[in-house]
Amino acid sequence: MAEIKAFRGMRYNTKKAGKLEELCCPPYDIISEKERRGYIARNPYNVIRLELPREGEDVYRTAGEILDLWRGEGILVHEEKPAIYIYEEEFNAFNTRRSIKGIIARVKVEEFSKGVILPHEFTLSKAKEDRFRLMKATNCNFSQIYALYMDEEHTTLSVINKLSKGKPDAKFTDSDNVTHKLWIVTDEEVIAGLTEDFADRKLYIADGHHRYETALNYRNYCREQGISKEGDAQDYQMMFLMDMEHPGLVVYPTHRLVRDLPKFDRDKVLDGCEEYFEIQAFDNVAQMNELLLHEYKQGNKSFGFYCGKGEWYLLRLKDLAVMDEMLPELSAASRQLDVSVLHTLILEKILGIDKKNMAAQINLTYTKFFSEAIMGVDQGDFCCSFILNPTRVTEIRDVAAEGEKMPQKSTYFYPKMTTGMVMNDISVD
Repeated sequence: MAEIKAFRGMRYNTKKAGKLEELCCPPYDIISEKERRGYIARNPYNVIRLELPREGEDVYRTAGEILDLWRGEGILVHEEKPAIYIYEEEFNAFNTRRSIKGIIARVKVEEFSKGVILPHEFTLSKAKEDRFRLMKATNCNFSQIYALYMDEEHTTLSVINKLSKGKPDAKFTDSDNVTHKLWIVTDEEVIAGLTEDFADRKLYIADGHHRYETALNYRNYCREQGISKEGDAQDYQMMFLMDMEHPGLVVYPTHRLVRDLPKFDRDKVLDGCEEYFEIQAFDNVAQMNELLLHEYKQGNKSFGFYCGKGEWYLLRLKDLAVMDEMLPELSAASRQLDVSVLHTLILEKILGIDKKNMAAQINLTYTKFFSEAIMGVDQGDFCCSFILNPTRVTEIRDVAAEGEKMPQKSTYFYPKMTTGMVMNDISVD
């Protein structure tokens, strides 16, 4: 099953580079160009110059050159001993302060067909090509893939909670009021115990599907080019591993906004929905989230269909059996997803937005923010929006276990992992 190992992480020498909060950044795929420039203006050693390069004629080669320069100057240094890192994030969600905690380690990448590491979402080729070119130029992971594991007795979590009782080796709070903490574990006996914990476990990718598929491509490329052989460091990638039943785990829904449909007609949408859904009309959104939460707790497949100026409709699926007819080729786990119901019965069948359209985001925009899903329609930028409940973690597990994938943007794990707190220099064992 999953094979993990310690590694000599590459970290910032803050005595030379500056404060950690000036050096780390959010994941590359949620950063705007304006934000990217802002990080560099604050501190020219910010990891964004490596993770999201934009300098020089060949941005990837420039990233490799900057990396070499920073290592040579002692801006980036390697751990003296192989380590497994305990990483914790404290954050605000649902009006409470919460935290999640797991470990960062090197993990042996495996083809999905082996059933050891399982995906749950589809990916885009353009993003994978970008990540592949960056890995070729740097031979590094600057950010970690986020994966979940099952541990009914919570043995690993118990161990890492004990190991992280003391003061963290690194800590900072970012602009979103997320506090990041890192503990460095180098005790060989402890590392051996943690490694053994994962010997019979599968890993379920929560976030970072593009990076994982890139890791497989990069491993294969290195073998084909004679750069590495089986068992070398290119077989391993940096991952954050967390208990699937961690009490702090938060998954937000990703709402759908529909745009640029020339023949959009609210009444036709509602007429089409009548066949499959019970419909309730409302004239303000004040109670929408509360009502959807109630539907969620009842196990109903329900959505908020927002039309603007406070007008919205609660759509509750009458009979889940219709999904057996619509998607007979998929497992029950996939057929019963809220996003499967919405995409199949409404977006595709009624609005005519097919899977290819969705993948290219021709008529769809996604947001995790309820306010954006409402304001976008009110301001006339979108025809309508669909407000969803979050996907359950057990649903993610069940779909992955069936060897299937959810539609894109089915989940939004919060908070995102920071980039730059610890990095994986594949050239260093």
